Amino acid sequence: MQLHFLIFYGCGKQRVFKSNMDGIITLLTDFGTKDSYVGTMKGVILSINPNATIVDISHQIPPQDIMAGAFVLSQAAPFFPRNTIHIAVVDPGVGGNRKPILVQTDRCFFVGPDNGIFSIALQNEKIKQKIHLTNKDYFLSRISHTFHGRDIFSPVGAYLSKGFDPSAFGKRIKTITKLNFKKPHAKNRKITGQIIYTDRFGNLITNIDEDLIKKVFKSKRFEIMIGSYTIKKLVPSYAYAKKNEIVSLIDSSGFLEIAARDKNAGIELGVKRGDIIILQ
Repeated sequence: MQLHFLIFYGCGKQRVFKSNMDGIITLLTDFGTKDSYVGTMKGVILSINPNATIVDISHQIPPQDIMAGAFVLSQAAPFFPRNTIHIAVVDPGVGGNRKPILVQTDRCFFVGPDNGIFSIALQNEKIKQKIHLTNKDYFLSRISHTFHGRDIFSPVGAYLSKGFDPSAFGKRIKTITKLNFKKPHAKNRKITGQIIYTDRFGNLITNIDEDLIKKVFKSKRFEIMIGSYTIKKLVPSYAYAKKNEIVSLIDSSGFLEIAARDKNAGIELGVKRGDIIILQ
């Protein structure tokens, strides 16, 4: 059932919008859970739309690590229902020149800073419009220089979840910031890629997907060079590795992963995000 709400703003303005009242909003931040930041964002959202469903994707993104936030968001976003609103705040440039933005695709919405955090998730989305959030009618009345997650992104996401027209939040823009997300290079039966993420278990996720491996090597065997280590074993799952053994496998998202059974592969190999990995 659709309802109409009459919203009153300062300066005597009023606007009527349609709402479906059952919006899903996800939150992804680097705030952690020790402080009040995440709870405050939820409070803002629920004050505007008490019927919103809020889902935490993660609040344990390493501080200021935009690439990690972009990767984690890209892994979770495709599994949410249509019209889900994804608010992502890993925002080392808060209070600076970076824009607050809203991106509408054919299946969902992304709200957050224009610093590239949506780059990976948007690779598999059809973008309908990109909006620079400029309409302060949809912000909190007082905007801090350090907490746009509370003052801009949460209220925008909440109003959006009530069915407000995305074009009301600001002006359309043509381009947004993209991260320097390198794709793997394949030539002469050799693939060169890199580590793009390390999860909490120390598993090393690469930017090399299963389809590329099949295309280059067909059904033939290959070995993996990472750091000073060579891996010759590709297993179906962790259960097929011996205790402490370092192996490769295809992870749940279809990417090549390096893991150590019952240990942290990143520590064992001395490898970090951005390091090169070679398959041949």
